[in-house]
Amino acid sequence: MALNEQKGKDDIPKSQYQKGVKHLCEKGHLNAVPKKYILPVSERPTKSSVEHSNVVKQNLQLPIIDFSELLGSNRPQVLRSLANACQHYGFFQLVNHCISEDVVRRMIDVNGRFFDLPLEERAKYMTTDMRALIRCGTSFSQTKDTVLCWRDFLKLLCHPLPDLLLHWPASPVDIRKVVATNAEETKHLFLAVMEAILESLGIVEANQEEDDNILKEFENESQMMVASFYPPCPQPDLTLGMPPHSDYGFLTLLLQDEVEGLQIQHQDKWVTVQPIPNAFVVNVGDHLESVLHTIVVNEIKSRVSVASLHSVSKT
Repeated sequence: MALNEQKGKDDIPKSQYQKGVKHLCEKGHLNAVPKKYILPVSERPTKSSVEHSNVVKQNLQLPIIDFSELLGSNRPQVLRSLANACQHYGFFQLVNHCISEDVVRRMIDVNGRFFDLPLEERAKYMTTDMRALIRCGTSFSQTKDTVLCWRDFLKLLCHPLPDLLLHWPASPVDIRKVVATNAEETKHLFLAVMEAILESLGIVEANQEEDDNILKEFENESQMMVASFYPPCPQPDLTLGMPPHSDYGFLTLLLQDEVEGLQIQHQDKWVTVQPIPNAFVVNVGDHLESVLHTIVVNEIKSRVSVASLHSVSKT
């Protein structure tokens, strides 16, 4: 490991780091992880979790919730499964959710194409202001983080949508239309899933006027989209796409491509979540009962994910 650490030492200027890890990969044809991205030994991912080899990884099949069955006679049974998923996993995969496969595919595709834009175009939205309405950046805070994440991101506030849409990036040409469609449909899905979760946990009951008032608070919720791009990494056992963390708010609805990377802490172990095509990975946030999760990277494939984060607006 000492040899790898030595290879990772470099004199890359701070200004280059702030342009993102994708820029560094394109510019330098990196064959080693730069020093700024190397984690302390105790914080690095386990070797087996990042290797593409014959090593057997600890993969986890999350509970699968069929959204269509929440709308029918099987609702009580599905609610029990939902309560179990929230209480024992903090995550579940949502299938048959009424958002079309085409919308999901376009959402992953357009965000991937955004990160393929020339740096000059992406740089229009780069800022260190954590509260910016639109922010393209790298890591969490590239000016403050001691060790950077192997990740670039695009953050867009999505509510109220009409007030924000014209501030969004204009390239790729279809990004506003695709993201707006996804934001509207995801908001409706969030409200339906949130109602089901609260009902499954006994916090609200169906068709109760007082409980309807509780649910109305979510209609003016805060919604934010965060698209993440994780380039291939020459030494994935030295760094992370994102360190262990939990999500603020109520729910995160995550779309991801076919590349593994998401790991959750389950029964005191880090386990890899297997992607299911066209499914949302739903993550219970800090307002309910959040679970630590992290992102590992790999040496072969880039990875794109799009998270829709939902919480109650601060008014």
